[in-house]
Amino acid sequence: MKKILVATEKPFAKAAIDEIRPIVEAAGYELALLEKYTEKAQLLDAVKDAQALIVRSDKVTREVVEAASELKIVVRAGAGFDNLDLEACTEKGIVAMNTPGQNSNAVGELVLGMMVFMARNGFNGSAGTELRGKKLGIHAYGNVGQYVAEIAKGFGMELYAFDPFVAKETIEAAGITPVETVEELYKTCHYISLHIPANAQTKQSINYALLSSMPQGAALVNTARKEVIHEEEILKVMADRPDFKYLSDIAPDCKAEFEANFEGRFFFTPKKMGAQTAEANINAGAAAARQIIGFLENGDETFKVNK
Repeated sequence: MKKILVATEKPFAKAAIDEIRPIVEAAGYELALLEKYTEKAQLLDAVKDAQALIVRSDKVTREVVEAASELKIVVRAGAGFDNLDLEACTEKGIVAMNTPGQNSNAVGELVLGMMVFMARNGFNGSAGTELRGKKLGIHAYGNVGQYVAEIAKGFGMELYAFDPFVAKETIEAAGITPVETVEELYKTCHYISLHIPANAQTKQSINYALLSSMPQGAALVNTARKEVIHEEEILKVMADRPDFKYLSDIAPDCKAEFEANFEGRFFFTPKKMGAQTAEANINAGAAAARQIIGFLENGDETFKVNK
């Protein structure tokens, strides 16, 4: 019987596995679980005879790919896929996929939750500010950006978006003002919600020039990847602009400098938590299973991310 392996150092919730199992078994496949593993050797052994692999943040390195002699497809249950070695997958003819959109609402709610927390000074008893009427810029209007916009409308925020890959008409149809350049977005908005991927073009692209141009009382909310932030330059912005705040769904490498110098003006989650809801956990896992069956049975490559 063909085997679909779920390899998760941080396991799916039981409810997610309960959704994945019937999808896999109804199609005639065996579901194998490798949970809370502590050594790479355990993953290398488990993947040897698997035809398909589902992971979360687990790293599917070249070594893992080479050990998986029967592997046809690997799916990252989530939107980001920088934990997959796409080049190694392509070389071995393995299809790599993600599950876009399944975690989007969870991330969107986290964005607004962090914004409210910071606007109210961490609920420390002092007078804060309101989100209503403030300008929110969405940097990359993909699945998560769309949910952020939908939720922010309920707060009465004024919405702007920059995304060179989305038609101006699509953004306007959602009641959002499109802007022509990333510079215009940052100059215009009190809050920026960041959703760009980490790649050669975007790493360290969020720099002093962009951030220092933001209006008084500005805040950057990063639920993307820490690598897109130029850390040396955001520290300079924080030092030069006592009004500037930074909120991130993953702590930067320079966390110690923030803690030493900018108390009350930043918030970092203890680990990446954008997708950490029961609903997102179930949705992403079930989507990964369906995509695998669709590919193995029908050759469906809809969410393929490698060449």
